Amino acid sequence: MAAVLCAVAVLLLGGCGTQVADRGASPSTAGPIPWTIAEPSEVTGARLADGGRTLLLDAQVPSGAHPCVRAFKAVLTDPVQKDLVRVQISFYSPSGDRRSGCTKERSATARVRLPAPLGSRKVVVDNYVQFTAEGAEPPALRLCGKLGCTPPATGCTDASYDQALMAVDAPEHTYRDSQECDGKWLVLDFSWRTGPACGDASAPGCSSRLGDRWFFRAGKSGWVPVVEGVAGGCRDVQRRQPDFPASLCKGLAPLSPSLHPSYPPASASASASPS
Repeated sequence: MAAVLCAVAVLLLGGCGTQVADRGASPSTAGPIPWTIAEPSEVTGARLADGGRTLLLDAQVPSGAHPCVRAFKAVLTDPVQKDLVRVQISFYSPSGDRRSGCTKERSATARVRLPAPLGSRKVVVDNYVQFTAEGAEPPALRLCGKLGCTPPATGCTDASYDQALMAVDAPEHTYRDSQECDGKWLVLDFSWRTGPACGDASAPGCSSRLGDRWFFRAGKSGWVPVVEGVAGGCRDVQRRQPDFPASLCKGLAPLSPSLHPSYPPASASASASPS
């Protein structure tokens, strides 16, 4: 009789005990692991072959105990321009689901055939990574930085000030409030919005900001940070760099406490637990 009842249950439930076993299963762990299209986490190098007509690109892709990458390839996304070649690297991977075990990375090389030798053209990979043959040792290409393949010369220019802000890791969407510069030394005041995004800047909270002040010296690759200091005058910078010219710092007013608030540690009595 028990065998007959179980046979009936198989027809109704798909098997004795199956319903109980599946009741606690999570939807995220059920079913096959999907393979989705992805881009490499980093493009680390580029070089030329075949007289400059083949571009080889080194990239970081998912890795694990089981296969983690399929259809890894590089393709031209636009017709080759006079000064630019645009390339996209893509592949399929299950790494978006940690059940796949693809939690590590390895290096892989993709190649793409160019319709003509690269010459002096720059290479842009996945819209943001740039390489150039200028200043590189063939067959390698040179990886360009955040300021492009030809960073601005150090000086009293807007582009040079942008490089200085990058050197101190200033927040995104930072505004330069003032600068004093003589080409060899620089002091830069800057601030960034902290309030909500507002159509009407006069609304409460929409004009709230934080800010900072940094002193720099000119280096071979751009402005080099010397010291941060929010006090007025030259004291902060000349303690660290006595050669910093007084003409650039003697007129500095202290940075407003609203821009650069300080938070002293709580006193021992204030932090003590009530008895």
